[in-house]
Amino acid sequence: SGASLRYSTGTGGEGSEGEGAGLGSSDSGGSGFSLAATALPERRRPGGGRPRYEVVRELGAEEVRWFYREDRKTWKPFIGYDSLRIELAFRALGSGGGGAGEPAAVEPVCVRSGLYEVDVASAESYPVYWNQTEKIPVMRGQWFIDGTWQPLEEEESNLIEQEHLNRFKGQQLQESFDMEISKPVDGKEAIHSLKLSRNHVDWHSVDEVYLYSDATTSKIARTVTQKLGFSKASSSGTRLHRGYVEEATLEDKPPQTSHIVFVVHGIGQKMDQGRIIKNTAMMRDTARKVEEKYFSNLATHVEFLPVEWRSKLTLDGDTVDSITPDKVRGLRDMLNSSAMDIMYYTSPLYRDELVKGLQQELNRLYSLFCSRNPEFEEKGGKVSIVSHSLGCVITYDIMTGWNPVRLYEQLLQKEEEELEESWMSYEERRLLEELYVTKQRLREIEERLHELKASTISKPPVLKFKVENFFCMGSPLAVFLALRGIRPGTSGSQDHILPRTICNRLLNIFHPTDPVAYRLEPLILKHYSNISPVQIHWYNTANPLPYEHMKPSFLNPSKEATSAPDSESASAAPSPTTSPVMVRRHYGESITNIGKASILGAASIGKGLGGMLFSRFGRSSATPQTMETGKDGPEGDEKKATTVGTPPLPHSSSGFLEPTVELEHRIDFELREGLVESRYWSAVTSHTAYWSSLDIALFLLTFMYKQDQEETDKSNLDTI
Repeated sequence: SGASLRYSTGTGGEGSEGEGAGLGSSDSGGSGFSLAATALPERRRPGGGRPRYEVVRELGAEEVRWFYREDRKTWKPFIGYDSLRIELAFRALGSGGGGAGEPAAVEPVCVRSGLYEVDVASAESYPVYWNQTEKIPVMRGQWFIDGTWQPLEEEESNLIEQEHLNRFKGQQLQESFDMEISKPVDGKEAIHSLKLSRNHVDWHSVDEVYLYSDATTSKIARTVTQKLGFSKASSSGTRLHRGYVEEATLEDKPPQTSHIVFVVHGIGQKMDQGRIIKNTAMMRDTARKVEEKYFSNLATHVEFLPVEWRSKLTLDGDTVDSITPDKVRGLRDMLNSSAMDIMYYTSPLYRDELVKGLQQELNRLYSLFCSRNPEFEEKGGKVSIVSHSLGCVITYDIMTGWNPVRLYEQLLQKEEEELEESWMSYEERRLLEELYVTKQRLREIEERLHELKASTISKPPVLKFKVENFFCMGSPLAVFLALRGIRPGTSGSQDHILPRTICNRLLNIFHPTDPVAYRLEPLILKHYSNISPVQIHWYNTANPLPYEHMKPSFLNPSKEATSAPDSESASAAPSPTTSPVMVRRHYGESITNIGKASILGAASIGKGLGGMLFSRFGRSSATPQTMETGKDGPEGDEKKATTVGTPPLPHSSSGFLEPTVELEHRIDFELREGLVESRYWSAVTSHTAYWSSLDIALFLLTFMYKQDQEETDKSNLDTI
């Protein structure tokens, strides 16, 4: 029996011994069937066929494949690592290790990169990190349909498997059987048959098994085709295969998670509960495609976790619903469930509840992830946050600890300063001085009390982790900051709005027509209001230029520069000190986007219809395609003269002030519009269109894998 265990899990890899060997522990239990492992070669399905001289035996754990089904779609196979471990739990459950006839207690099996668990007893899967009302059914596959490799329903599969073992167990398979090129069964009579509820199965040989429907229409079709000379199997039979097309191995496991991303929703979650879970699933699936295409050489991967903070809050209960009039109730309920969140957040009564709700959920998810992945913190795992809409503002306030009380104190201090400057009587001034001394004394006492408390009780950090990247999508954060009194500075550092000690990198992603999104860069340096956001690369762009090397381009070039005569503009090459490349007259003016085109000379046209049409072409001057064109001639010279990362500075005669300070890192990144895209329809749909974008998925992973990619490239260079 011990020898047969090694055979049943023999995959040729390291997993065939040790841990893998234990997976077949119930293969021969109770059956009395035992074979010497050395007498039989290993079975390798992926190579194209079975080896010779194999005999019929019970299916090994590596031949069984487990499946799951989401949203009532087709069954999807678990990867080999997950399927083997589920099968081990299933066999332990069936072995009856609980004593007195009771089934053994089996712990749930962690699957799908640790995001889900499988309860083998109930044949259900459920998420670990979020709540989901619908359980995901799982199924054990033994017999599979030819071509699609979809499993037969478990009840039918069990009956067929039992019948197959009863009839053929111990018999030798065909000597030169090949799964891909099998002999036709025309003229062969069925040597065995099994009647099911709606179908029947015919065995033409040990390896040639066909499933037939017993529906009336199928019987009629079968009769007609057989009279025409076709065989029963070739006319209406479905070929079945025993065991999955690919053997499960323990090596087929997911890469280790080195970076987790918390995905925070904005408004409207009450209206459509569970939407953030679906949106995160879309983003995760899109990111998987990008990972396979661009980052498959890395041994780690990024995991996305939804943060659902709204549904647990009580807020006003049903007070707002009770005061809502009944007319156009549907529209009013929609507004109450979405836009009302903004009013809640601006309310001093409920703001703290929203902030604490998100803060606690972020910390809960991080603690849960670390408890299930203890090596994550040990190996320096990173955490990023992707926030959408209002979620950006709440996340920002949690990280920075901003509170409206501080703003109120600042306003009071400003009023005091204004009072001191104004004229007042002797008595008023004396009372004001007494008030000032009293407040100063009160502040000193509060500070001493705070120090005493801090020395006895260390206050835990607001978040249990440092944020590596904070991605804002469709974010109104800039408006909130502007209304709080933040004005452009002179440093060009992200620290002006978000200190690097709190978050290493802030990135603001938006669609050009998103009505909720605003730019952040002009809040740091004012002249960036005239510099266009960085264009996000298309997903399928070949050899894209790294974002840190993309040159800024101006939104509103000078009228003097664009009104030059055609002869002058044709003969004189544009330069950083005369005229910047014309981008477009006003941000968002063009209707179509032909960003892949590369026309650097758009600035020289500058008149009539041509100027209007080509204004968008010049916009793509920062894209890699543009950088590749015009290598010869005056444009190429101009590009060589301009240093990487430095914008072309306009001449003082153009009406611009020459900027002396630039941003350390670009913050605003803009998605490209579609080739044929209605501006007004986009304004309606763009705010919720970020989740499934391949461009955004590539953008996020580019920044999150940046360090890993650089380390890999460096090690490759060292090897060379």
